[in-house]
Amino acid sequence: MKLILFRHGKTAANERHLYCGATDLPLSELGRAELRAIRASGALPSLEGFRVIVSGALRCRETLFELYGDVPFEVDPAFREMDFGDFEMRSYEEMKNDPAYIAWITGDNEANVAPHGESGLEMRARVLAALDRLLQEGRPAALFTHGGPIAAIMERLFPQEHKTRYDWQPQPGRGYAVETEEGEYRGV
Repeated sequence: MKLILFRHGKTAANERHLYCGATDLPLSELGRAELRAIRASGALPSLEGFRVIVSGALRCRETLFELYGDVPFEVDPAFREMDFGDFEMRSYEEMKNDPAYIAWITGDNEANVAPHGESGLEMRARVLAALDRLLQEGRPAALFTHGGPIAAIMERLFPQEHKTRYDWQPQPGRGYAVETEEGEYRGV
């Protein structure tokens, strides 16, 4: 099965190094400009024959529009980013002395639950259940989603790479084109 994974373009939260999962931000002007440059490069894969799915976040819908224009899409909130709870829209610098934040980033960072949010494991389980449904359907799909979900998908599809979620997370506006039958991927 063919799968294209796009991370949304830059937002003000990306530019300010803030945790942003559940907050529904638009793209920043810089994010829009970078996406228009990607589109103008002519290097985008075709979406012809692909089911197009967005997480539902405004930044993902806007990324699809900036890259491909007004194309039909479906919304699947299972592909949304992790909910950072009390740490949402805050930076490391702002929280580096907060005991709750230190407890969250210490130890098993995947299993630790952000207060009033979710853990990386919970996000991964949600995303991978949705991925399994897509793979069972077997239709080519293009996902416009977030860094965390993309990393979870790539870790699942390519365990032999031994990469972490930080290794797999593409830059804003970038992603991967995957052939699951062939076990191959390339950056987009």
